Amino acid sequence: MEIDWGKVRFEGDKRYRKGACATRMTPLYRDKKDYKKKIRQLRKAIDERQRVMYAHDRYSLLSIFQALDAAGKDGTIRAVFNGVNPHGVEITSFKRPSETELEHNFLWRTSVAMPRRGNIGVFNRSYYEEVLVCRVHPELVTQYQKIPGEQTRDLDALFASRFEAIRTMERYTADNGTVTLKFFLNLSRDEQRTRFLSRIDEPDKNWKFSEADLKERRYWDQYQDAFEDMINETATPHAPWFVVPADDKMNMRLIVASAVLQALNEMEMRYPKVSEARRKALREYRKQLQGD
Repeated sequence: MEIDWGKVRFEGDKRYRKGACATRMTPLYRDKKDYKKKIRQLRKAIDERQRVMYAHDRYSLLSIFQALDAAGKDGTIRAVFNGVNPHGVEITSFKRPSETELEHNFLWRTSVAMPRRGNIGVFNRSYYEEVLVCRVHPELVTQYQKIPGEQTRDLDALFASRFEAIRTMERYTADNGTVTLKFFLNLSRDEQRTRFLSRIDEPDKNWKFSEADLKERRYWDQYQDAFEDMINETATPHAPWFVVPADDKMNMRLIVASAVLQALNEMEMRYPKVSEARRKALREYRKQLQGD
């Protein structure tokens, strides 16, 4: 299963241009049966590496998912991480900020949810909402976020400051052992419409549809501009962005799982070495158990 990472991975060495990346690519699987086999193998390998990471107790991995509605964030998170030891994965979904969260700076609510050493953290949306939704709807900043008045007069400067804060924070977390992978699930406008219609036409999906989805769809172009700036302002080697074609859900999940496994494999980690004294003690414990 070969993936051309040069087409989907952005580290700041090249610019991302909206519309320039495919929303669909040649499938990495032959059929649904082959897909299920491949995703199971990837989950198993991720689980094994997470166990080593937990024992090594030096690193953590943060996977961030950003996308427009219906791109498949929830399904991808389930497909990639459901097979991993539940004690080793922390999944956090970020919705509209609460009153308590609004009393803090924009990075506070995600900072307290960062993964512990040895664990995989998954953010379904994240601090990047503050340079996406708030960029498209600046009234969310001016009316609700209690930013001092002198800052809200120049929103361009405010968002530039937020980009700088994000870059600094991601550099800091990298220096402290957190490897960050950021996934933008790149969905086409036509495919989003198809999935919205499915939510309306299929009774068991009705609960997924919200009138707000249609409202936000009107801002498609503005969101694409915001995603472009977000990626170009914050893509770095230590916190890369993956622009993942999202029109094919199975392909998308294989790409995400492969990126997660690759990051885990690149970590220099191992199970702790056991000293000779400890081995001697273990042999003694074994004898005691055998004689019990």
